[in-house]
Amino acid sequence: MKTENKLAGTGLVAALAASMCCITPLLALVAGTGGLASSLAWVAPLRPWLIALTLAVLAFAWYQKFKPQPQIDCNCEPEKPRFMQSKTFLTLVTAFALLMLTFPNYANVFSPESVKQNSPVKSQGKPKAKTVAEFTITGMTCAACEGHVAGEVNKLQGIVGLQVSYANSNAVVEFDKTKTSVEQVEKAIKATGYKVTEVKVKK
Repeated sequence: MKTENKLAGTGLVAALAASMCCITPLLALVAGTGGLASSLAWVAPLRPWLIALTLAVLAFAWYQKFKPQPQIDCNCEPEKPRFMQSKTFLTLVTAFALLMLTFPNYANVFSPESVKQNSPVKSQGKPKAKTVAEFTITGMTCAACEGHVAGEVNKLQGIVGLQVSYANSNAVVEFDKTKTSVEQVEKAIKATGYKVTEVKVKK
């Protein structure tokens, strides 16, 4: 029974570690601490291994739970398992671990409405001198990272359009250059803790 508890604990820790690179940006967004967002981005390359470890450990814990136990010949009553040694507890641990493993897929649900994708700050009237710039960004690992970058860029004046993609490692920003500049947008992205490695001005 103690082995099963250790396995369940290991599975939980591995699941949390696998999702930490996506949970941190969301916490940073809520707390307003920009630089914290990318502090655990280094975990992202290890994510597939942590997912495999979580699933393997939990599968072994369930195997241990259902494996036939040796029969003891005695007239004594079988000892009732404690809650932490029960199937219910292992089910709860497994469900929580799976929620953590899939967190990057629904992380944007928890982002504030103001930083959802494609919700730029509306500029007053038509932009006088519209510019489109593409910023290559390193360190983003999930939708929560996208929301963090979008939220910071949307604080600038004159943002007309915005598309941030962690899959493409970029942000395409359309803005009125009489109200903001490429340098200001880059500074806003860097304020989140991610790195801008290249800037292409399209118009």
